[in-house]
Amino acid sequence: MKINEQFSVERSTDQVWQLFCDVPELSLCLPGAELTHQNEDGTYEGNVEAKLGPMSTNFFGECTVVNDNETMTGSVKGKGVDKGGGSVGLVEVDYAIERRNGGSHINIDANITLSGPVAQFGRSSILEVMSSRLIEEFANCIEAKLVAETAEEAHEIEAAEVKGLSLFFSSLWATIKGWFTKDKEQS
Repeated sequence: MKINEQFSVERSTDQVWQLFCDVPELSLCLPGAELTHQNEDGTYEGNVEAKLGPMSTNFFGECTVVNDNETMTGSVKGKGVDKGGGSVGLVEVDYAIERRNGGSHINIDANITLSGPVAQFGRSSILEVMSSRLIEEFANCIEAKLVAETAEEAHEIEAAEVKGLSLFFSSLWATIKGWFTKDKEQS
């Protein structure tokens, strides 16, 4: 599944890029993510927990982050396994930060491959709506970290927990509304 999300923050590209290069700090802005270890080879270990209605997954895995300071672009490649549910997730993310209107515009392109029981959500538009909501929380957290007055205050800021059942139903509702909007446009 391919996902493209974009958002802007009212901070300089240098400030935003500095945060994107601080992987442990940036990981605090990913809802449900926990960075557990940085290996000597530059890879990171961690887990991502997600609750989708009655289904709960906890992917344990590893990722590699590569940043290009010249172009303010980067990539993340990772793989995680949900040992409890037997699902596997692969993710490739490319991101770019651009100056725009006195602030910064962030473009995120992700390619997510899911297998196992969680894959049934990957085949629906529900996962796309959910990813938009998670990116919104990610952007809010980044903005809050960037306006913090001290490094200590910024470090205390983390992504809010996104409740699984309410996220699932709000995503389902957005999907249903989208169907009706398309039907009206076609009529």
